[in-house]
Amino acid sequence: MAVHETTENTKTTAATAATAARTPNRGLRWLRRHIITIAGLCTLGYLILPNIVVMVFSFNKPNGRFNYQWQRFSTDAWSDPCGVADLCGSLGLSLQIALWATIGATVLGTMIAFALARYRFRARSGVNTLIFLPMAMPEVVMAASLATLFLNMGIQFGFWTILIAHIMFCLSFVVTAVKARVMSMDPRLEQAAQDLYASPVQTFLRVTLPIAAPGIASGALLSFALSFDDFIITNFNAGSTVTFPMFVWGSAQRGTPVQINVIGTAMFLVAVLCVVVGQLAGKRRKRS
Repeated sequence: MAVHETTENTKTTAATAATAARTPNRGLRWLRRHIITIAGLCTLGYLILPNIVVMVFSFNKPNGRFNYQWQRFSTDAWSDPCGVADLCGSLGLSLQIALWATIGATVLGTMIAFALARYRFRARSGVNTLIFLPMAMPEVVMAASLATLFLNMGIQFGFWTILIAHIMFCLSFVVTAVKARVMSMDPRLEQAAQDLYASPVQTFLRVTLPIAAPGIASGALLSFALSFDDFIITNFNAGSTVTFPMFVWGSAQRGTPVQINVIGTAMFLVAVLCVVVGQLAGKRRKRS
């Protein structure tokens, strides 16, 4: 009887030890399977944290000029987002410049991308190098160079100098996005359209352009974001013109109004809405 109890105790002890040994292994296996997901969520949280802070402080009512410490909840800034002088004027100017810069950079960049991807010509490698220079060059160098160019040409600083400068540095990003899309296209699709007696214009509009549309759209969205957000190049070439980033920089020295957080929150929500709509539209196309 004693021998039987000893055997049972030994089995119980061995099973407990085996379970204890398996428990860390299960935890390690779970961690290894989900480590990429955890790292991605942590990175996403780190990137979104400033936006959350901006959203929270858009409902703050500070006692003084500086909106850096939470005082009390208020919706006054949301009810009057243009309550600060020249805020909405600078915002409208930035949106206008970003829109026209996006149109100009997208049209020119798309044509350049098709030329570089489809045709062979002299100095093609040199053009490729020049296209990538604005992306690799520090903004302050490009800003000073453009300012020098405008001064030597006698062009007055203002709306048009900002627009020209924005088109020039947005052009590289559009060319890169569209060129990558065009080079991945299957040329047999266009050849099949031509075999079916489609004219060059019909082939471009019905085959080439729809396939290249995602690259064109991504380049356009990137151009709009870069143009609206730019400060360094704009500051060198603006003269007395004040865009929204310049207004934010100037007001930060005197005291940042809550309305700036309201505008930032609204733009962040609009961007998130555009991404969600795009994802839903993509899923619907896949289902159909």
